[in-house]
Amino acid sequence: MIDAFLEYISLEKKYSVHTSTAYKNDLFSFRDFLVKEYSQDNLLEAHYSQIRSWIVSLVDRDMSNRTINRKVSSLKSFYKFAQKTNKIDVSPLVKHKALKTQKKVQVSFTSKEINTVINQIAIDTDFTSTRNKLIVELFYSTGIRRAELINIKDKDISFSDRTIKVLGKRNKERFVPLLTSVIQTLKKYLELKKEFTIGEEELFITKTGNKIYETLVYRVINSYFSKISSKEKKSPHILRHSFATHLLNEGADLNSVKELLGHSSLASTQVYVQNSLDVIKKVYNQAHPRSEKNSDV
Repeated sequence: MIDAFLEYISLEKKYSVHTSTAYKNDLFSFRDFLVKEYSQDNLLEAHYSQIRSWIVSLVDRDMSNRTINRKVSSLKSFYKFAQKTNKIDVSPLVKHKALKTQKKVQVSFTSKEINTVINQIAIDTDFTSTRNKLIVELFYSTGIRRAELINIKDKDISFSDRTIKVLGKRNKERFVPLLTSVIQTLKKYLELKKEFTIGEEELFITKTGNKIYETLVYRVINSYFSKISSKEKKSPHILRHSFATHLLNEGADLNSVKELLGHSSLASTQVYVQNSLDVIKKVYNQAHPRSEKNSDV
């Protein structure tokens, strides 16, 4: 049943390999728990009391509530599929309530930090530096996800339209505009790339001609920003977060930012609004005649 579910989310739901692997690990983790604690290996026969015991065991292992909720969400999806295929009538998680989590605040890079990194990466004739600079510039100027960047192909670039085609979640395509500065770096990179590949369709490759991978992209971002920023998180997602936050701070329309990010609903985009509101509040308190700062009372 687990194999059928994994095939379903991979082939029909079009989940990424990364997401499918996470679901698989969560389901097998729960199955291992059932075997160890209850000598039972069939998830379809599990009761909520057993799932609750598993959750307690995860808490005892000092897992965060957010991580536990994600694991339980994998189980929920599995049982929803089991209902859909008439394997069970009612999900054992039908009345489950997620554990409370603290709102996670993502701290974006400042424009100065990002510009410092971009300006410090010399391109000249060096393939790796040029590629890395393009990676940083694309993340910040388009707001694309790490998986989206990795899967960009040469044919997705349109210099005439000054756009890049991005394949997002659920295989949803969108077109994102390219800045002049990014196009310049892109052209330089494509010129240098010819030395390391013959007809390779992936845009981003290693010096051995292979497609780049997630950990490499993370290392690129983390290594450059670790030199100039003291922020706790220095990842590709923080650059995506910075892209959205800075656009909103400069007055961009929320719907436009939603489309650029490839979100399916405004609810996902609104997480970035708080950062924008913080800036607005600061300006308001500094400028309004009756604010505490400007009050004579």
